[in-house]
Amino acid sequence: MDRFSIEDFKDKIDSLYRLCIVAARRASQINQTESRPLVVTHSKKPTVIALEEILSGKVTYRVINDDEEGFVE
Repeated sequence: MDRFSIEDFKDKIDSLYRLCIVAARRASQINQTESRPLVVTHSKKPTVIALEEILSGKVTYRVINDDEEGFVE
């Protein structure tokens, strides 16, 4: 798969911003550590591989809720 649409990710990630962050972090992991892709792909581009992994459900994320009281002075 070479082309992606925002609609492709609507059931995978709740916002476009979060998609960008998750894909960028995974692409960085693939690029820096030369880790193997979690999906079968024909692409050599880390960003495309990361997006394919997210679409297949191999890469997920979790939201950590920090205590906001610690930030209030």
